[in-house]
Amino acid sequence: MSYIILSIAIGYIFGCCQTGYFIGKLNEIDIRNFGSGNSGTTNTLRVLGKKAAAITFLGDALKGVFSVYIARFLIAPHVDISVTLLMLLAGLGSILGHDFPIFMKFKGGKGVATTGGVLFGMDPRMALICFIIFALITGVSKYVSLGSIIMMIAIPFILFGFYGYQPKIIGMGIIYGALSIWRHRANIGRLLNGTENKLGQKVER
Repeated sequence: MSYIILSIAIGYIFGCCQTGYFIGKLNEIDIRNFGSGNSGTTNTLRVLGKKAAAITFLGDALKGVFSVYIARFLIAPHVDISVTLLMLLAGLGSILGHDFPIFMKFKGGKGVATTGGVLFGMDPRMALICFIIFALITGVSKYVSLGSIIMMIAIPFILFGFYGYQPKIIGMGIIYGALSIWRHRANIGRLLNGTENKLGQKVER
């Protein structure tokens, strides 16, 4: 149990490093005061442009990768726990840290890029499948939020495809998806009433 808590805690610490917030500060703004009010890639794109968004995406994804690698290579060899489950727990910690960073009064992003990093750290093929789903849905609909939501809903099915029927593993995938849906609840409301911002729309600073 202590190693499980350690994995989640390490992931959470990584997750609390808010790339978008730091990029915003370099541009003399708090990114959370503009657009959707979160510090993730999409809001950074709308407020600060493509370069800042690319850096934010990379930084947020690497948080997930590093969390998984620490669990996989430094913690897993010392415990009698499923390596896959341990990686998912560490990844969940990084997503929670990204979404609810203690150093920023628990106001962070929505965890999509970090989730992609978690899956990449586990198996790059899973991250590629998620990216294809995201790109197709976003490309057709022009709604980043819809692409993100569908991608996250697909995670339990992707985990089933790679690891078979393992209830704990699939359960973790369901938790990932449910957390993302909850974090996107405002976007879902805007999608339903037709007021959600489309890809490429900018916000005023």
